[in-house]
Amino acid sequence: MKRTFEAGWFFIIPVIVCVSFTAILPLMTVVNYSIQDIISPERRVFVGTEWFRSIIMDQELRAAFVRQLLFSTATLCIEVPLGIGVALCMPRRGAFSSAALVLLAMPLLIPWNVVGTIWQLYSRPDIGLLGHALSLIGFDFEYARNPLHAWVAVLLMDIWHWTPLIALLCYTGLQSIPEQYYLAAEIDGAGKFDIFRYIQLPKLRSVLSIAVLLRFMDSFVIYTEPFVLTGGGPGNSTTFLSQYLSQLALGQFDVGPAAAFSIIYFLIILLISFILYNWMRTLSAAT
Repeated sequence: MKRTFEAGWFFIIPVIVCVSFTAILPLMTVVNYSIQDIISPERRVFVGTEWFRSIIMDQELRAAFVRQLLFSTATLCIEVPLGIGVALCMPRRGAFSSAALVLLAMPLLIPWNVVGTIWQLYSRPDIGLLGHALSLIGFDFEYARNPLHAWVAVLLMDIWHWTPLIALLCYTGLQSIPEQYYLAAEIDGAGKFDIFRYIQLPKLRSVLSIAVLLRFMDSFVIYTEPFVLTGGGPGNSTTFLSQYLSQLALGQFDVGPAAAFSIIYFLIILLISFILYNWMRTLSAAT
């Protein structure tokens, strides 16, 4: 047993090497940039934590953080219940179940920039189906000029794109529940809500933990879809943290502040994910 365990480490070495080159080394480079003022490729000045202090005190960054937090909270509150509902309504067996799975997975196969383009065309009042239909009933849907309409468009786009992921995960969890549970509930005279409350939901908790973490991390780093759809506007109403970072690093080419913000961004995601994961584990243990 001991020889097998030691030999197993040789299979991990390629993974460690790949992670070192793809994660650790770039992260150390960002840390190096975050404590320097890069005037030119040949001239750099050590500034310590100056960039971190300036980023934390930046009012635009704080506003972008609030928008990002509101967006991630809204997507979780809508997509998780909706994904559970879709999974419960899907057929369990037969040809229709396979067709439903394929149709449900189609939005997940579309590239992110194409999703933004689709919804940009779909929401236009002149040629888009959604925008034109709303204009016919007297509702002027101007996502390019109205901040509230822009938020609605970005939320609808994200819900359409990522709710299938939660539905597929929940569907897999429902399929793993033994049929004997349902037969026992039927004998006891349990209704549909009782079956969901005492059988299906407890069995879905581990799957939902994964789904919530995946969706939170993905929604908190969203960039391509809202950038293509609204460009961060109107104004800065849909400018999230990733777009703010892109403007700082590529638009203004402030490498030092951008590196400091990247580290802060990473730590925020890590901290919130850790809190969210432990909170969900506590809920699962309590029930």
